Amino acid sequence: MSFTYVHYSTPSSLPSDYALLSRYAAENGIEEEPITPENIEAVEPSMHPDNDLLSPNAIPIPGSQSHSRRRSSFPTSYVTPFNPTTSALPDKSGFRSGPHPPSANENTPLLAPLVPRIAEDVDKIDPDSERLVDLLWEEIRILAKYTLPVFGTHLLEYSLVIASVVSIGHLSTTALAASTLGSMTASVTGFSIIQGLASTLDTMLPSAWTSSQPQLVGLWSQRMAVVMLFALVPIILIWFSSESILLFLKQEPEVAHLAAIYLKYSVIGLPAYAFNSISRRYFQSQGLFTVPTRVILCVAPINALLNYVLVWGPEPIRLGFIGAPIATAISFNLISLASIIYGVYFVPRTSWHPLSRKCFTSLGVLVQLGLAGVGQTASEWWSWELVGLAASLLGPVALAGQSVLLVSASSTFQAPFALSVATSVRIGNLLGEENAKRAAYAAKGSVLMSVAIGLAWSAMFMVFRRSWAYIFNDDPSVVKLVASILPIVSLFQVFDGLGAVTGGILRAMGKQFTGALLNLSAYYIIGIPFGLWLAFKRDMSLHGLWIGLTVSLVYAATVGVWICLSTDWDREVQKVRERLESDKHAAMRQDIEAII
Repeated sequence: MSFTYVHYSTPSSLPSDYALLSRYAAENGIEEEPITPENIEAVEPSMHPDNDLLSPNAIPIPGSQSHSRRRSSFPTSYVTPFNPTTSALPDKSGFRSGPHPPSANENTPLLAPLVPRIAEDVDKIDPDSERLVDLLWEEIRILAKYTLPVFGTHLLEYSLVIASVVSIGHLSTTALAASTLGSMTASVTGFSIIQGLASTLDTMLPSAWTSSQPQLVGLWSQRMAVVMLFALVPIILIWFSSESILLFLKQEPEVAHLAAIYLKYSVIGLPAYAFNSISRRYFQSQGLFTVPTRVILCVAPINALLNYVLVWGPEPIRLGFIGAPIATAISFNLISLASIIYGVYFVPRTSWHPLSRKCFTSLGVLVQLGLAGVGQTASEWWSWELVGLAASLLGPVALAGQSVLLVSASSTFQAPFALSVATSVRIGNLLGEENAKRAAYAAKGSVLMSVAIGLAWSAMFMVFRRSWAYIFNDDPSVVKLVASILPIVSLFQVFDGLGAVTGGILRAMGKQFTGALLNLSAYYIIGIPFGLWLAFKRDMSLHGLWIGLTVSLVYAATVGVWICLSTDWDREVQKVRERLESDKHAAMRQDIEAII
């Protein structure tokens, strides 16, 4: 991200801190020792999570004599341990689940930073003094407040894709099939991978925002942009080679050719799509949930107009089939541009880190968590595409019914998915504040909310099951088929939502690998093989495929809820503390090398 934010100074910068502490030491009669390569290793080793600043893996400092030696004149006894309050300004009502700082006196230095955070009045109350029911209800209200704008964001973004399908759908059946194939290929080979990588920021950003180093929000966003830049290269190569790949997969030549054209023009918006997946989390981690909603709300009507003009407009500017992917690509770029403008002129600069070579450090952490995130996110996307492919082998009625059911289930999924995003942010913020008890109740509240949302969708499908398919298709055989399967879809609404929310909780804790294993086992070991067996061996057709999906969702939701509700949240707080200290330690080493 290219915001021109100024550096937010925190105690992680050794030169500036040493200047302040030296001045303080001089005023208080503490003997000072000049900084040299021989004594600079005396920085407090306890700041490293392993209690060893110069561990075997650390970068050695030239000229150092003893890694265990401390500089006796460094006035560490005057540095008050960081202990953030839960309000924008420290006050007597501030609370943190960790140890409270000593009372301020005339010897207390003015070095404690004011920690920016998502201000929630209930966080000022000690959770030990509240009733458990009150804690749970407060977290549910906060999550509901966070979820609504996120839900709007996803619905509006979904409209960008729908507008493209609608505009092409009236050209010809072949054009619609090609756009569908191109869109499916883009999701499998590109969008799902980008979202999986970006899910790492659900772990990094919220806890960084409420920590002592809020500028890490900007730094981790920059690092993810670097990772995305490298990830886009193979995706673009695949999209430009898509025609030969689709022909190898036995797709019709004309459809494969048009789908490849669709993908080539979609590349125009691919970098912007990756940028938007980062910028959205950048804003949401700071509690600015409405910013992405406002941006897409402005772009959505422009996207609809572009689709009409470029596909069906006047002859001089009408492009036909290629107009739809171009319109969507332009819209993605407009979202990126609007996000940058909004970030530069309307968002406080507290979280931004100036562009530097630090954005090329710690990329291994992002890649490791990102690959696990791809396994968690993409495996679920791919499983639904695989079920759709299996449905195409069952005949046109089954395929039409599958399309109706898939669109319906995908639409209702947006609500629990928005809740999962809100849950990731809320729990991440609480972990950054070291408020383990409220993090536990936020997790419990999100699970209860997910059940309530799922029950509401289930009731809707059951009430309208006999007429639901008429929204999409008038064929009586398709309507009858959809009506017979909707009770199954109704059943798994609760478990689909629980799976989404527990996935968000796992991302907040940095357990993407656990989520990936859970999804892979649920879909590819249990659900899909069972569904294929029912569909083709037991002649249950489309019913069998959806029963298999339901089994996988029940398994994933049950195990996910058990993992999340049995979590040791004090341990999760400690993990966040260690990660932040590790990053702070790395920054200090770079500053030390710069001095030498």
